[in-house]
Amino acid sequence: MPADTPSQSPVEAAALKLAIRTAAQRLGFSEIGFARAEPSADAVLRLRAWLAAGRHGEMDYMARHADLRARPADLHPGTLTVISTATDYLPHRKQADDPAQAAISRYAQGRDYHKPIRARLQKLADAIGELIGPYGYRVFSDSAPVMEVEFAQQAGLGWRGKHTLLLSRQGSWRFLGEIYCDLPLPPDPPVEAHCGSCTACIDACPTQAIVAPYQVDARRCISYLTIELSGAIPEELRPLLGNRIYGCDDCQTCCPWNRFAQLGDPEFAPRHGLDSASLCELFAWSEAEFEQRLAGNPIRRIGHERWLRNIAVGLGNGPTSPATLQALYSRLEHPSALVREHVSWALVQLKTSR
Repeated sequence: MPADTPSQSPVEAAALKLAIRTAAQRLGFSEIGFARAEPSADAVLRLRAWLAAGRHGEMDYMARHADLRARPADLHPGTLTVISTATDYLPHRKQADDPAQAAISRYAQGRDYHKPIRARLQKLADAIGELIGPYGYRVFSDSAPVMEVEFAQQAGLGWRGKHTLLLSRQGSWRFLGEIYCDLPLPPDPPVEAHCGSCTACIDACPTQAIVAPYQVDARRCISYLTIELSGAIPEELRPLLGNRIYGCDDCQTCCPWNRFAQLGDPEFAPRHGLDSASLCELFAWSEAEFEQRLAGNPIRRIGHERWLRNIAVGLGNGPTSPATLQALYSRLEHPSALVREHVSWALVQLKTSR
C-alpha cells in the first residue's frame, strides 16, 4: 500500500507485519518488532538529565543532537513507525583471562557491523517496498541520533537492563538497527523486564561506571575511555582497565541472561587473531600495519595513536617480563606525546610492582 493511501484494516496490517517479519528472518535478522515513533516521556527526561549531569563526557554529539533523538519525525519527516531489528553477534564464549592477552570487546573482534547491518536494513526496506509500493523510510545502524534501546524496548525486543543495554531472554549480544518509516503499522507490545533484584552488572563494572541502576557515567566507562576519549586516560582509572584495550564486556559477560545467548552470525567472526593476540604483539604493529589489518574493523576509527595509548596502559597493568619492557621501551620516544606519557606511566607501574 503506498504511503498516501488510507490506513490498513487490522487484518491487512497484521498480514503486512507478518510478511515483513518473514523477510527479516530471511535476511538474517534474529528478531524484529514495531513501535510508534514516540519515545516515552521518561526516556526523554532521562536523556536530558544525563546530559545535564555531564555524563556524556566528550561525546558532544549526544548533546548537539538530543532534540533529534527525542523527535524522530524531525530526523526523517513523516515518520510514524520505527521498525526495530536485532542481530546476534556473539563470536565465542571465551574470555581474555590472561593479563598478557589483549581484551577486546567481542563486537569489535571482527567486521565492523555498521555497513553490513545497514545493507540488510536496506534490503528489508526494499522488500517492504515490493510488498506495498513506494513509501517513505530511512535506515539506521548506529549511524544517527536514534534512541535505539528505547524503540527496541517499545517494540518488544527486550527490556533495558540495569547496565542500560537492551536485554532479553536471549541475552544482550545483539546489534540493533532501525527503519524509520511513514507506514501506520500497529506497535507490538513491550515485554516485561526480568532483571529483578539482580545487580551483577553493577557489581562487575571495573570502574564503577554504573553509578545506579539504569545510570551510566560514560566518563568512567572503559568503552568510553578506550574509544571516545581523545586525550589522556585519567591516571586514577588506568589500573582499573586491566588488559582491556578496546571496549569492555564485563557488564554483559556476568549477566545471567547471557547464559542463553546463541553464537551469532559468522559474518562477525574474529579476524587477525583479535580474540587471542597478546598485548606485545599488537603493540608492535606499525601505523601501516594497523591501517591494513584493521581495514573494515571498528577499531580502525580510533587511530594508531589511541591504539598505542590503550595498549600501553594494558602492558603497565600486566606482569613484568623482558618482552613487556622491551615493547614499552621501543615506544618511549614515540612522536606522540600522548603515547610517550602512557608508556612512561606503564614503565613506572611495572617497576613499582616488582
